[in-house]
Amino acid sequence: MTKELKQVPLLPLRGILVFPTMVLHLDVGRDKSIAAIEKAMVDDQIIFLAAQKKVSINEPSPEEIYRIGTLAKVKQMLKLPNGTFRVLVEGLKRGEIIRFIDQEEEFIVEVQDLEEEYGNPIEEEALMRNILKLFEQYVKVSRKVTKETFTTVSDIEEPGRLADIITSHLSLKLKEKQDLLEMLNTQERLQHLIQLISNEKKVLDLEKKIGQRVKSSMEKTQKEYYLREQMKAIQKELGDKDGKSGEVSDLREKIDKSDMPDRIREVALKELARYDKVPQSSAESAVIRNYLEWLLSLPWTEKSQDTIEIKYAEEILDQDHYGLDKVKERIIEYLAVQKLTNSIKGPILCLVGPPGVGKTSLAKSIAKSVNRNFVRISLGGVRDEAEIRGHRRTYIGAMPGRIIQGMRKAKTVNPVFLLDEIDKMSNDFRGDPSSAMLEVLDPEQNNSFSDHFIEEPYDLSNVLFIATANYVNNIPGPLLDRMELISLSGYTEFEKLHIAKEHLVLKQLKENGLKKGNLQIRDEALLKVIRLYTREAGVRTLERQIAKICRKAAKLIVSDEKKRVVVTEKSLEELLGKPIFRYGQMETEDQIGAATGLAYTTAGGDTLSIEVSHYPGKGKLTLTGKLGDVMRESAQAAFSYIRSRAEELGINPDFHEKYDIHIHVPEGATPKDGPSAGITMATALVSALSNRAVKKEVAMTGEITLRGRVLPIGGLKEKSLSAHRAGITTIIFPEENKKDLDDIPKSVIKDLTFIPVNHLDQVLKHALVEE
Repeated sequence: MTKELKQVPLLPLRGILVFPTMVLHLDVGRDKSIAAIEKAMVDDQIIFLAAQKKVSINEPSPEEIYRIGTLAKVKQMLKLPNGTFRVLVEGLKRGEIIRFIDQEEEFIVEVQDLEEEYGNPIEEEALMRNILKLFEQYVKVSRKVTKETFTTVSDIEEPGRLADIITSHLSLKLKEKQDLLEMLNTQERLQHLIQLISNEKKVLDLEKKIGQRVKSSMEKTQKEYYLREQMKAIQKELGDKDGKSGEVSDLREKIDKSDMPDRIREVALKELARYDKVPQSSAESAVIRNYLEWLLSLPWTEKSQDTIEIKYAEEILDQDHYGLDKVKERIIEYLAVQKLTNSIKGPILCLVGPPGVGKTSLAKSIAKSVNRNFVRISLGGVRDEAEIRGHRRTYIGAMPGRIIQGMRKAKTVNPVFLLDEIDKMSNDFRGDPSSAMLEVLDPEQNNSFSDHFIEEPYDLSNVLFIATANYVNNIPGPLLDRMELISLSGYTEFEKLHIAKEHLVLKQLKENGLKKGNLQIRDEALLKVIRLYTREAGVRTLERQIAKICRKAAKLIVSDEKKRVVVTEKSLEELLGKPIFRYGQMETEDQIGAATGLAYTTAGGDTLSIEVSHYPGKGKLTLTGKLGDVMRESAQAAFSYIRSRAEELGINPDFHEKYDIHIHVPEGATPKDGPSAGITMATALVSALSNRAVKKEVAMTGEITLRGRVLPIGGLKEKSLSAHRAGITTIIFPEENKKDLDDIPKSVIKDLTFIPVNHLDQVLKHALVEE
């Protein structure tokens, strides 16, 4: 190793390193570097090349430059259009920076030459052969080194030069190359290089395997793409526009953009993959497509914002419905609880009442008051469980049940869902739909409702379910247990008059193209319509009669007979014809063997006339009028009681041996049944057998025992309203039903006399005309 020192310009290299004997082009752009090149060209063209420790530094300090580098000769210098210089340099020998002399305009360093140290010639020869063998393998794997390069390298006999040339062709990190540059012992350098080449070869082998896998995957993808493009072209020629592949891509995009949960999205994508593979002509293709469309159309997370404002809800209910004070009060209480609990959960409301009293419109008003979407499904006549739970996807035409269909119409996960006519569901060999409804209406289960078509659980826990029914006895017990009943009995005459004036007349004027100035219906005419042309708990028939008046008026106005029609009590018959019903006393005079009873039907309360006649015979009891088992048993009980107390009641004790008795309830085509006709039948029997008349203004309701006790009944409010409509003035009812008087409107109580009884003797005392 010589100790000769030289002062030469320094050119710091970024990301590159020059070995001795290497000839290389360098692009120089930094001011200090250009100055160093120019100074070298002015002097003896010798320059010192040393690498920076960090490539990112633009102006390196002496500490950021490696001390060992390469003395090189600048063979050529060319200025490029962008202001930089391209320099051709040739590495001469290794050198080490002793000190920095100048670093103002350019780096001037004092450099000491470094001489190589040689090891055992035989070992070096062995190492060289090993390196060439490894390098040959490396060249076969690498794409960056050509076979000509290996041929050139294999001719080199000097161990140090061989190591430097091979190192310059390897894809090594700058630090690894710098370590080799700093190794002066050629044997040590060769050994280190063998290790580096082996590592690089392993990396290249791994890269090759990965590349082959990627290539095969790309070839498969390209093949599929090519086949799809061919399919598109064929489908286009067949008039299929974008074909199935375009449809699949559209569906995939919709699935990705939808708000469905991750588990549902996975199912949808899996089914989409099946759909893509199934031929379009296959029946299964239509089933899968239908299934995907249902998954996409269902609301999964979309909610409407609840706004439970009690005052606003009261305004909406009062605006949409007149009367029904207790019903509206119960609904307001329900909403108040939901506001405090910050949740629309709790008991399922079931609005029970006759047709036309406003059950469905009440549910709409509830939805409006809480700012929720409203959806209604009718359950009348549903006999198949699949109507509720859906059909399994095993055939074309399979579809979800009505619950899932309703949720799609609602478009949110928290609508007000009306289950209309829930009492009219039936069952047959296809299953029991009322049992399927148990899961829908159970708050503990409906958060994972299972539809046979969708198959995945659907959350119904945010839905506010409201049911309606005409007759509570037709609702199965387990289903009834999940609901809270709210009874809507019907309207009084005064309430009907108000509803007609404020709502029905205005509605029918609009629907029949009339204005307020064209038609006027006076109050007394409306009252006559209510009394003589309708007999119902609700207002549907009343609305139809008003619509008939509007049509008659429209005809008169269009034919220029009149410009304005005024309907009075006298002119009403010209428009509606003769009265349909009689208003006033049920009977015009006291009758023997005829009593008026009160019944509760699906259409509300109604009056029931029971007639008894006797004639010579052997005590045969005949019952007619299409009576149910309960009413037949009531007749038998009344008959037995009268036989046991015949003398006390002023009846011949042997009547059952001398007379046949016939009990008849008129309107024989109408089925009649119920436990509240016992005292009426008993009164009619006593009247016929004792020849005492029954007061015409009296109606009665109550069941009878063999000992003459009067048992409580249901539906007193509905029965009272029907008696009031029929002109009855006195009602005999069981004493235990006195608590139900609070439910009867005051306007009805004012016109009626209520007589509570607990024994048949009391009934006969008030019902029969005194002798």
